[in-house]
Amino acid sequence: MMLDISEIKVIEHDVLIVGAGGAGLSAAIESSSQGMSTGIVMKSLLGKAHTVMAEGGMAAALGNVDARDHWKIHFRDTMRGGKFLNVWRMAELHAKIAPERVRLLEEWGAVFDRTKSGLINQRNFGGHRYPRLAHVGDRTGLEMIRTLQDYGIHQGIEAYMECTALDLLKNEKDEVCGVVCMWRETGTFTIFKAKSIIFATGGGGKAWEVTSNSWEYTGDGYALAYEAGAELMDLEFSQFHPTGMVWPLSVKGILVTESVRGEGGILLNSEGTRFMFNYIPERFRSETADTEEEAARWLAGDLNARRPPELLTRDVVARAINEEVKAGRGSKHGGAYLNIATQRSAEDIKKKLPSMYHQFKVLAELDITKEPMEVGPTCHYFMGGIRVDADTTMSTVPGLFACGECAAGMHGANRLGGNSLSDLLVFGYLAGKNASEYAKNKVTHSEIDEEQASKIIRNATDILNRESGANPYLLHEQLENNMQINVGIIRSKDELEKGISQLEKIKDDYKNVKAKGTSQFNPGWHEALGLRNLLITAEAVARAAILREESRGAHTRSDFPGEQKEWLNYNIISRKGEDGNMELIKVERPIPNTELERIAESSIEDLEREIEQERKQITN
Repeated sequence: MMLDISEIKVIEHDVLIVGAGGAGLSAAIESSSQGMSTGIVMKSLLGKAHTVMAEGGMAAALGNVDARDHWKIHFRDTMRGGKFLNVWRMAELHAKIAPERVRLLEEWGAVFDRTKSGLINQRNFGGHRYPRLAHVGDRTGLEMIRTLQDYGIHQGIEAYMECTALDLLKNEKDEVCGVVCMWRETGTFTIFKAKSIIFATGGGGKAWEVTSNSWEYTGDGYALAYEAGAELMDLEFSQFHPTGMVWPLSVKGILVTESVRGEGGILLNSEGTRFMFNYIPERFRSETADTEEEAARWLAGDLNARRPPELLTRDVVARAINEEVKAGRGSKHGGAYLNIATQRSAEDIKKKLPSMYHQFKVLAELDITKEPMEVGPTCHYFMGGIRVDADTTMSTVPGLFACGECAAGMHGANRLGGNSLSDLLVFGYLAGKNASEYAKNKVTHSEIDEEQASKIIRNATDILNRESGANPYLLHEQLENNMQINVGIIRSKDELEKGISQLEKIKDDYKNVKAKGTSQFNPGWHEALGLRNLLITAEAVARAAILREESRGAHTRSDFPGEQKEWLNYNIISRKGEDGNMELIKVERPIPNTELERIAESSIEDLEREIEQERKQITN
């Protein structure tokens, strides 16, 4: 039956953003400042985006704590942290633009912690050469969202809360021209028409059983872009943050910010051994502060030492904890002990880590100023995502842009802590800027294809109208269990094949998924709608993981240990084939800019001398 468009409310904007986290709000602010009619659609409420869970800080080479910091060193750290699989241009843009966007956020009202001289304070974080993370205690993401939404709303942005995007609409030129949405409270539908659309929908961590991600993270951007014909890239790189809560079970997976380690927290096994000294990769020993002398300073309690082994990149620390547990040296509940109590005073801990102090007091009845925390790896972040152009952030579908966690390329095989928040500021801004330019070149909105819209709405309502079918909650539980066991932190061909086989079974069951009740606020229906997107996301992760036969960054194959030089030349692309099934291809990466390659491969000593000489020339 064809949908009568006259029965559906249609809302028009020049630029429409889906997702109201740091990336979406940054994009909306820039779009609005360009004079575009700007709307922002969100599943939750304004100010409740997952960005508020980012605690440690935003990485930018401000040089406020250590004046030697520079965009080139930030770029070098990012490329090396991402195991050189990053899109070179994206890492360059991020390192160059991040300082100005952080300072602009301060102008808009962000209240950062301060150095004694009144500058924005910065802290150490894993993989960063210098103290680089601008922070607000351990509530930095919350402050970012507060600042962006306050500035954006007063500038002029239309916000549509508790509104779920179902699928994209395209015109006869294969350009995106709108999106069909559903109001979560009433279950009624709305069509948004737009000249350009920006996805800022975050990741898909809710496919795993143990995750730091909140309920919103169901891979919506990946799935909607995929269904519209866009390419996804490098989804095998799903990051497991080394420190999530492991006890009590009711809060398992909730993030324990890297700031705890940035402020001096140490990791211990059940024997009381500070085990990270046993897991320093050989390549780090020769060029970073993780030398024997530096190690001795940390063991002696010198908090001014630059890079403790606890602040190695997240993939290294997560695997180390995993190995200690497997060896029978784990904590009481199957993790490791993270101790800040012996490294900082109670006053310091409460001042610099107020959220962590409160989190453990309330959720675990534990005082972190007196006792160690129990922590373990938790699914945290997607390095892969929608394939975009580095400069414009546009996907392979005309008019569809993406930024933040749902976009691929910036972080390569492994994200450095703190790069996510500045990524939101930088690429949110670039997405808003370029989507506005795209919209300005369109005189009118495209007409809505009634057949497309009707099909999208019918697919959604069929879930309610079936007489019987699979329970969406049970299917989601099966998916989480499958991904946790077969597509987890350590992977093998046999496990991945088993995982894909189980995914196919869950997909078959999903074809007849049934949500009981009416369309008015119906959590079961919402669960079923999100589950489609999770299944697409999970399949892309698993199939890419079995194709990449090496261990690089956050992707670890027990049957292919170590990085393989040949695989550095390829990205893995996932897309919807003509037969409707997912197809994956290896795509050769472009040759990097020779100057960027030189910077990334320079020794830190040579690069620091070069930067010092540049500064002297500018001064003279």
